[in-house]
Amino acid sequence: MVPLRRLLAVALGVGVLVGCSTRAARPGTPGESQGKASRTFLGEGVASYYGPGLHGRKTASGERFDQNALTAAHRTVKFGTCLRVVNMENGKSVEVRVNDRGPFKAERIIDVSLGAARKLEMVEKGLARVRLYRCKDEDVSSAFSPPLDARPG
Repeated sequence: MVPLRRLLAVALGVGVLVGCSTRAARPGTPGESQGKASRTFLGEGVASYYGPGLHGRKTASGERFDQNALTAAHRTVKFGTCLRVVNMENGKSVEVRVNDRGPFKAERIIDVSLGAARKLEMVEKGLARVRLYRCKDEDVSSAFSPPLDARPG
């Protein structure tokens, strides 16, 4: 009777530990290295696109929105960050630069520009299940800084 109790106690303990553990990191896509230079997985969810009606208006970063550029809105990622968006339904991917905040619907993970939506082949459906990764060259904001001779100081 005692060994059965111990076995049950151990099984219960293992079950509690497994249930409380964090979810393992997602493995990279086939052929993607897992070294320091590999892309960082940020999550997966539903993407939508925006553009018509907002073209030319200021984004949260202060720049003008160009619906044909490869840009995106994300809730928390810093402006200028390059993200790789992979459409899980068809395998198409695109690299976008975060320049706005959103999406404002809880079930969505990112809003991409119309130009990015075309590359992902999601315009007709309007939504797509996607995975987000940081680009290998994560921060592209330096590409949008003024030239050295134009900087104050």
